Amino acid sequence: MATGDSGPMIDLDALAARIEDGCRLAIPPDYSGVAMAATRALIARRARNLDLICCPTSGLQADLLIGADCLRMIETAAVSLGEFGPAPRFVKAVRDGAIAIRDATCPAIHAGLQAAEKGVPFLPLRGIIGSDLLAHRDDWRLIDNPYEPGDKLVAVPAIAPDVALFHAPLGDRHGNLWIGRRRELVVMAHAAKATLATVEAVFDGDLLADERWAAGVLPALYVTAVAHAPRGAWPLALSGQYAADADHLDAYRRAARDDDGFARYLARHVAPRVAA
Repeated sequence: MATGDSGPMIDLDALAARIEDGCRLAIPPDYSGVAMAATRALIARRARNLDLICCPTSGLQADLLIGADCLRMIETAAVSLGEFGPAPRFVKAVRDGAIAIRDATCPAIHAGLQAAEKGVPFLPLRGIIGSDLLAHRDDWRLIDNPYEPGDKLVAVPAIAPDVALFHAPLGDRHGNLWIGRRRELVVMAHAAKATLATVEAVFDGDLLADERWAAGVLPALYVTAVAHAPRGAWPLALSGQYAADADHLDAYRRAARDDDGFARYLARHVAPRVAA
């Protein structure tokens, strides 16, 4: 549920304000352009009761939102800091039962998004048949293949987020975003009711009209609002722009092991008024 009716280019705080409490928020994996600056702004405004859809996994972004008490539910195939180990706030929330978790797989989440993108109620999958996930997901239905009697499929319902949020390398003032080969962002934007993005740089011109860029562009038709946020994925990487800040991620892992350490991290790096 994105609010407001201004043009596509807005400031970062205004972008975060468009993500209403209680909405279904879709975010990309760490390798696809994570809107970390917008996430910090979202925490600073004390967002609450978000249902987070990881498309299909997350790391630091989800862990921060969990630790800052922004989430009501998370649907994901995994939450991890990768080479830096488990995501500490996620692990604590699971152990404490502090958050609702809808366990999923990468193909299932992609299928749900693709169903919403195509405007159909579900898409069928095979790979999760026989797994214990089916016992915990009453919204995944075992059905008969109508073209082959006796053949079973799993119907995964459409996932239609209220908002898709990500960080792109380049955008223009028309609202077009250059995302390169990150086509999963296209699926997210097609599936969502609104798409909010931060961009590393602003292109002077029309990306969609420029043959050098057009093939990798998500058109403004699918983009609700854009904010300019240089190094907006930090401390995560942005492909072709900068690497992940390993020292920072390791410091986060150590700080976020306990409540006091996480509060100090928020006070220093995210939103001092939240941790106060």
